[in-house]
Amino acid sequence: MLLVRSLLIAVSVCVLSPLRGFAKDSSATQPPAITMRLVERSCIGCHEGPDGEGGLDLTALSTDLSDPNVAMAWVRIHDRVKDGEMPPPDDDELADPLRRNFTRQTAKWISDFQESQFEQFGRVQGRRLTNSELERTLQDLLAIDIPLSRLMTAEPRNDGFIGIADSQSMSHYQMESHIKAVDAALDTAFDRIVGPTSPMVRELPPEKIARKNPKRRCRDPEMRKGLAVTWASKMIFYGRMTSTTSPEDGWYRITFKASGLKPPEGRDVWCTIRSGACVSGDPLMNWIGSFAATKDPAVHVYDAWIPAGHMIEIRPGDAMLKQAKFQGGQVGVGEGEPQNVPGVALHSLKMERIYPKGDPVETRRRLLGDLNVSIDRKKHKIELKSKTPDAALARQLRSFMHSAFRRPVPQNVVNAYSKMLGQAIESGEEPIMALKSTYRAVLCSPRFIYRVEPFEDSSSGSSLLDQYAIANRLAYFLTGTMPDEVLLQLAADGQLSDPNVLHQQVDRLLDDAGRPKFVKDFAAEWLDLMDIDFTEPDPGLYRNYDPVVQNAMLDETHLFLDEMIDKDLPIQNLVRSDFTYLNSRLARHYGIEDFDGNETKRHTLDKSSVRGGLLAHGAIMKVTANGTTTSPVLRGVWVSERILGTEIPPPPENVPAVEPDIRGATTIREQLLKHVDDSQCAACHVKIDPPGYALENFDPAGQWRERYFNRNAKGSNRRPKIDPSFQMPSGEKFEDFNQFRDLVSADTDALARNVVEKLLTYGTGATIKFADRENVETIVKQTKSDRHGMKSLIKAVVTSPTFLSK
Repeated sequence: MLLVRSLLIAVSVCVLSPLRGFAKDSSATQPPAITMRLVERSCIGCHEGPDGEGGLDLTALSTDLSDPNVAMAWVRIHDRVKDGEMPPPDDDELADPLRRNFTRQTAKWISDFQESQFEQFGRVQGRRLTNSELERTLQDLLAIDIPLSRLMTAEPRNDGFIGIADSQSMSHYQMESHIKAVDAALDTAFDRIVGPTSPMVRELPPEKIARKNPKRRCRDPEMRKGLAVTWASKMIFYGRMTSTTSPEDGWYRITFKASGLKPPEGRDVWCTIRSGACVSGDPLMNWIGSFAATKDPAVHVYDAWIPAGHMIEIRPGDAMLKQAKFQGGQVGVGEGEPQNVPGVALHSLKMERIYPKGDPVETRRRLLGDLNVSIDRKKHKIELKSKTPDAALARQLRSFMHSAFRRPVPQNVVNAYSKMLGQAIESGEEPIMALKSTYRAVLCSPRFIYRVEPFEDSSSGSSLLDQYAIANRLAYFLTGTMPDEVLLQLAADGQLSDPNVLHQQVDRLLDDAGRPKFVKDFAAEWLDLMDIDFTEPDPGLYRNYDPVVQNAMLDETHLFLDEMIDKDLPIQNLVRSDFTYLNSRLARHYGIEDFDGNETKRHTLDKSSVRGGLLAHGAIMKVTANGTTTSPVLRGVWVSERILGTEIPPPPENVPAVEPDIRGATTIREQLLKHVDDSQCAACHVKIDPPGYALENFDPAGQWRERYFNRNAKGSNRRPKIDPSFQMPSGEKFEDFNQFRDLVSADTDALARNVVEKLLTYGTGATIKFADRENVETIVKQTKSDRHGMKSLIKAVVTSPTFLSK
């Protein structure tokens, strides 16, 4: 009988290309005889022609591995046979020697072909800076701090990651947005040089914070006993302060003293700080932070980017607080206090312009170097003062190009841009403006836009990156921006092939200041945390959820991963740990009662707690739900692919998706059990369902629940009870979430393998190919003695052949 219902159904989801006349005499493209013999003997019978089982026609399956879809299909065939999923139990048994021989020779065929492609073309081709990398590179290059990614075209994601070379393009839309970003960056930089020499500082006492007219109904704070007060309310823009309106785009340090009024018993008043235009025509607000207003006044400091014309809003933001009600959309003096609701009182506020990436003096140094110039601030003009202007400008241009291109620049390239500069001056442009326009051309060059990653010795067939390419890859991997002077000097000295030097640089770049940035960048893509705002939990169902909780959830995950890297904690902590990070608001949301204080801090969990590990983090629960209901399929696929490293192919097109019953009349488990009776679904659901069911006790807002919501049931006991029990693909059974975590955390090699693959994908810009598997396994083995510590995994990744090769 046949080899393979489950395998071939899974393969059928690929777009398989028909035979297309590839080179028959090329041994690299020819499959081993045993591969074709096994397929022809055991598979063709059921998978022949357009009506083949699962929609798969094996007679049309090409063996041209240069087609990514074809290669993916053969990899899946190999994996299904190797894992014993083929043939299925009701088909003929496949003898172990034959299975081993088939998988060994098929693996060699695929690996040999891919490795030959790597040697010829490199594993990664044409990798462009992502929007975030471009923004940070321009900011660091020019010492400016203006957000630029908002000017750029949206980017696609591949395997969860943005910077995958195969998914990047450079259409005229991308080029147009790139030019917009470059122009905005250069304009900001040159404007800063000729701008005011002293930054704005605005100090506001309570009477300046509160409404100008004490009798006027509005949404600004009111004066109460000498303080500017805002009460808890759902009214939009309430708590805005018109006196904080920003005079210009920029970063500002906001320092204020605040206290809580009428707090609930045993609690303080959690408040939000946001910025926005605070008008109906521009209703979006930007998050700055949150704090707990205590009875005793306390000083709080936040840094935020605030566009011109936007103002600051500070208000109680805890959804669990009693809310005041105001008539007519405005607030009159004294209307909130009689309602006996909590509030926040501001004692003072200071707003100061800051320059996180460097002050105007540093911006001038980056753009003009040691050029002798005079600055007329009234006329907004920079004039060059030099007896040898051509030589001075050429010297500065070369220095700028070296920084922008992130490596030494060949003389012929320097000459081409120097000629452009000279032509601009000859045409009548003032020297500094001509220099600016030449900078624009430099920043639109492929040498700036793309990662230049030449082979160190391409003549020998080696694909090892040269020293500057290693410096760039390491910098963008760990910092998301261009390499600093230390890395460039190490590249110049030829030291970045030394594993010890690379380990030292990992420690340096992931110090206390650099680690949080890497964690946020990596987790945003790996764990989908960039999608945290994509949905909003239904306020009618999840009334305790609010922006304070959401941002505390993000802090929980970021700080948790930060500690795993800092202390090189074993990989099993990802799913089974005895600690997390909380503030009092998130602890209350989770129902954790033994948490003291308001500040976010490390909290040791009780042994019976379900909160240890990423799978219990509220941020993860939110991004894997739709805001109203949960789906074991969606969460199961997410856990399989992001944590367990098990690829789940998309479902066959002829199988309809299961839509949860939002009335609650039937549970999602009851619906899925009928759904997976279809043989086309069973092969994948055996992997999807275990984590999906195990996480069902977490609702879309990240809270623990024992029963489903049911609109028709009166009384909680009549609502359907959640059953998280199931069995692993290996047959091991679990009864609840804790038992599931125990089973998953025991396979530390699998957890480490997944993290290595995600780090390599993120760091190199290419998804893991079949030929990469050997290097991945080597890293897993190398770090086993360190219990696969998180920093150990990162260090092993950056010294691996996969990371150091084109």
